[in-house]
Amino acid sequence: MASKPPKGDPVQDAPRVAPAQHAAAGLPAIGHTLRIAQRQMGVRRTALTLLRVNQKDGFDCPGCAWPEPDHRHRAEFCENGAKAVAEEATLRRVTPEFFAAHPVADLATRSGYWLGQQGRLTGPMYLAEGAERYEPVSWERAFDIVAEELTALDSPDEAVFYTSGRTSNEAAFLYQLFARELGTNNLPDCSNMCHESSGSALTETLGVGKGSVLLDDLHQSDLIIVAGQNPGTNHPRMLSALEKAKNNGARIITVNPLPEAGMERFKNPQTPQGMLKGTALTDLFLQVRIGGDQALFRLLNKLILQTEGAVDKDFIDAHTHGYEEFAAAARDADWDETLKATGLERASVEEALRMVLASRRTVVCWAMGLTQHKHSVPTIREVVNFLLLRGNIGRPGAGVCPVRGHSNVQGDRTMGIFERPAPAFLDALEKEFGFAPPRHHGLDVVRAIRALRDGEAKVFFAMGGNFVSASPDTEVTEAAMRRARLTVHVSTKLNRSHAVTGARALILPTLGRTERDVQGGGEQFVTVEDSMGMVHASRGRLEPASAELLSEPAIVCRLARRVLGEASRTPWEEFEKDYAAVRDRIARVVPGFEDFNAKVATPGGFALPHAPRDERRFPTATGKANFTAAPVEFPAVPEGRLLLQTLRSHDQYNTTIYGLDDRYRGIRNGRRVVLVNPDDALALGFADGAYADLVGEWRDGVERRAPGFRVVHYPTARGCAAAYYPETNVLVPLDATADTSNTPASKSVVVRLEQSAID
Repeated sequence: MASKPPKGDPVQDAPRVAPAQHAAAGLPAIGHTLRIAQRQMGVRRTALTLLRVNQKDGFDCPGCAWPEPDHRHRAEFCENGAKAVAEEATLRRVTPEFFAAHPVADLATRSGYWLGQQGRLTGPMYLAEGAERYEPVSWERAFDIVAEELTALDSPDEAVFYTSGRTSNEAAFLYQLFARELGTNNLPDCSNMCHESSGSALTETLGVGKGSVLLDDLHQSDLIIVAGQNPGTNHPRMLSALEKAKNNGARIITVNPLPEAGMERFKNPQTPQGMLKGTALTDLFLQVRIGGDQALFRLLNKLILQTEGAVDKDFIDAHTHGYEEFAAAARDADWDETLKATGLERASVEEALRMVLASRRTVVCWAMGLTQHKHSVPTIREVVNFLLLRGNIGRPGAGVCPVRGHSNVQGDRTMGIFERPAPAFLDALEKEFGFAPPRHHGLDVVRAIRALRDGEAKVFFAMGGNFVSASPDTEVTEAAMRRARLTVHVSTKLNRSHAVTGARALILPTLGRTERDVQGGGEQFVTVEDSMGMVHASRGRLEPASAELLSEPAIVCRLARRVLGEASRTPWEEFEKDYAAVRDRIARVVPGFEDFNAKVATPGGFALPHAPRDERRFPTATGKANFTAAPVEFPAVPEGRLLLQTLRSHDQYNTTIYGLDDRYRGIRNGRRVVLVNPDDALALGFADGAYADLVGEWRDGVERRAPGFRVVHYPTARGCAAAYYPETNVLVPLDATADTSNTPASKSVVVRLEQSAID
């Protein structure tokens, strides 16, 4: 039987700490999964729902974007995927009575965990200007309110249309179409805050801003380097792919400031051997200092160049540009500077080199640990240099593998959710729909916050997500949102963004992935694109949480009809009734989606074309794969300070908090902890269990403080620390961003520790 939501917020200022674990998954993961699912859904609903996750005739997990193998297990989900499904398929409901009992001021005092635990939203809600509480509103009136504010703007560019990575391909295509018909490219998305650096680097160097590998490539590789990533928590099903690669003879190098249980040993719950013993994954752990990855790869490149016969000259001559300039820069790499930047021992780098030289097929995987620094783009370019040197692009078992977070974040970008759209995409849109889309660039996430802060943007519309909690510089972001005339959130559940509002606010409840979507044209399905460019269908089976819910495509279509009126030639009503009609238009606008409806009817879907992978063709400015030669950078940390990275707990997915434990790291019943190397902590005067305020230091001189964190002595790299977001987003300055990509530099925040009043 499902349980009721918590009435009060749990106390989070006294976390319990035990030794970190050294293996992931296994029996504990199964037990935890079932407890969470049963608490939200009850026993019968748990069984019916989880057995449909990631099946070819089921629904796509609303969690991460890791691809499914062609052969699916009966239980094709991980612990954190099951948590995501359970929270969406929960039997708990947030009704108008809830909002009557909880003014917005009260909601603003609640934790993200408490808000999320209340359950599914059931009807549209409206916060009038000056009102204290949300009240029920009809869909018609809700669309009228949005239309009133949008049509009152002096320019369409005073509106911001944000997208979260959960949004389906069909909804994303319609959403960008509406925004551009309205007249703006202000289409920031969650990719701006995560893999924008990857897209920027890969587009410049390879011509395609996506990964170049498929799942089989990992299985066939000789060497896999996992850098700046924690698959055991963030992409647990990736561990199965790594295990299969290991069983096929691959070796694995892990590059990370923290040791992570999932990369030490994986206890596969699908096999008896896995449950009992598991598989050791990492062959070499390079505990790099935060931000030292570019220096590491630059030195490896120098050492490869110095090794006779190690460079694939035929590939370089035929397929690359800029080699000589790159090689000159790489030869200047300095051992002492690299060891300072990385904190590594020389012997460890030399062992890594031996493994690299022994590999004919190498894959490099990465996530936020590489993408959220000032120098993230040149870091990823250096990874590309590393792979190009030995011809590891466009070869089976080799390539780049940026591992995306949210389940359709890559698909949303493919569908045109981008503030800087390619001219070819706009040309195709204009030809298909008969209007002239705006050509000037729009606002990304950081620029959108600045525009709201400065009064240059007045309407904020979010298709999913929890923008306030996901964004940097929390106090600045919240103040900016409160300056808006109207904030609108299309959501399945409550989150903090609903409590940080403009003068007026709307919450528009929508269907989840798990739910049946029936429109005028019958039962519908949507599609998603995974982290490796595979596109497949997703069909919900549960009855909707409320009869008042609308699908995301329906919300966009009805809003567009209300705002654009008869002046629009787009058949919005037809699109709402039949998503196949949307896919037909996508097929004529987006390359690779030709004959979309027929392709997606194939069980398991289809792979999008990828020129570097498929034919060693590089659609760059030079027509070849580009070597680059950026100066090596790494963060400078003043004496007595630490370099902080923000990260997730194991009971967390992005900003959604499922619970208060991080069991792989030994943390229970609390989130306000900071992980610090014992030698650093003692040198700074903090015993294990002491409490500290984290105070950010940035060139603007503004004090950014996160108070009351329990210090946990933990085997981090020296000079480095780690703490959970969104609690530490307050420390990330809005203007501290990656060069080129403008991604918040959330993985390299200079902080000092001060004695906390809690102690």
